[in-house]
Amino acid sequence: MDKGKDVRVRVILECTTCVRKSLNKESRGISRYITQKNRHNTPSRLELRKFCSYCYKYTIHGEIKK
Repeated sequence: MDKGKDVRVRVILECTTCVRKSLNKESRGISRYITQKNRHNTPSRLELRKFCSYCYKYTIHGEIKK
């Protein structure tokens, strides 16, 4: 099967609050999660509430490009 035709793809979720804080140099790092999504069911970018170990709270993690 061709690599570009897979239905389930691996995506990286990144904390949106840490990304904004890193511009001001307040954050110690950026929280990232690796998960999979079905390309046919969710063609848009994925956003989930996950725990950020740098913010110490549940925040929105959005899909980023590889």
